[in-house]
Amino acid sequence: MPLNRVTILGVGLLGGSIGLAVRSRLTSCKVVGYGHRRATLDKAMEIGAIDEARDDAAAAVAGADLVILCTPVGLLAEMLRLIGPSLRDGAIVTDVGSTKRSVIEAAERLLPPGVHFVGSHPMAGSEKRGVEYARTDLFENATCILTPTPRTDGNALATIERFWQAIGMGTIHLSAEDHDRLLADISHLPHAVAAAMVVMQMNAALPLAGKGFLDATRIAGGDGALWRDILHDNADNLRESLRRFQRELAHLQLLLELGKATELEAWLNAAAARRETLLQQKLREMTPD
Repeated sequence: MPLNRVTILGVGLLGGSIGLAVRSRLTSCKVVGYGHRRATLDKAMEIGAIDEARDDAAAAVAGADLVILCTPVGLLAEMLRLIGPSLRDGAIVTDVGSTKRSVIEAAERLLPPGVHFVGSHPMAGSEKRGVEYARTDLFENATCILTPTPRTDGNALATIERFWQAIGMGTIHLSAEDHDRLLADISHLPHAVAAAMVVMQMNAALPLAGKGFLDATRIAGGDGALWRDILHDNADNLRESLRRFQRELAHLQLLLELGKATELEAWLNAAAARRETLLQQKLREMTPD
């Protein structure tokens, strides 16, 4: 399906970056941006992220071939309810949310027949928030996870896959259940742990923090309301991730209490080796053939 009109609901960092990428790579496609703050829409127009600005979501999606939900997870269901009656027959809706089970359930319940939903999660972003941080190359060589269900329209899935690939991403498919379980480990738990590392510090320690501490806690700078919704929405999987993380911490504490220096070194080396394997894999994925 050719994409002539794409509507982005929420032109922050991700939405703005999608707009920049589309206007750079899919030059025949018109990009409409929705936001509730005029200043954000004006900035999106100024940097060239959108061709047209709308402060009414229903009006923004009228006539769109593709609608991309870039609003926080906690607002996705309400946004789907709001735009449903204004979507044209055959329109495709996707999202960029960090959790998938709830948005798919909401889409299947709220979108009208003839409108197709495909869950997406582009694994790109920043702890920064706002369209002023949008970048044309944000998605270059990154991975987008697609979460089709047995009810997903095959043509819509193919269109969404080609869309993300057209703006520079590789794509993989996961079930919504697997997505939420795995993202709890590699995204949601790290954010919670980074926040905990900042919160537990003694006031006297923080002025001594160097680059290592700032690197390890960078993602704790993310928006609290945004991450509250993500952690709450995926609480069951996050609780299991926390249980396994606590077991590793308990193992570390035991090694320290028993003075097991050799075992402690082996534990640290195993972690370093596993991280190096991951790093090399990511470098290969980013290197063109």
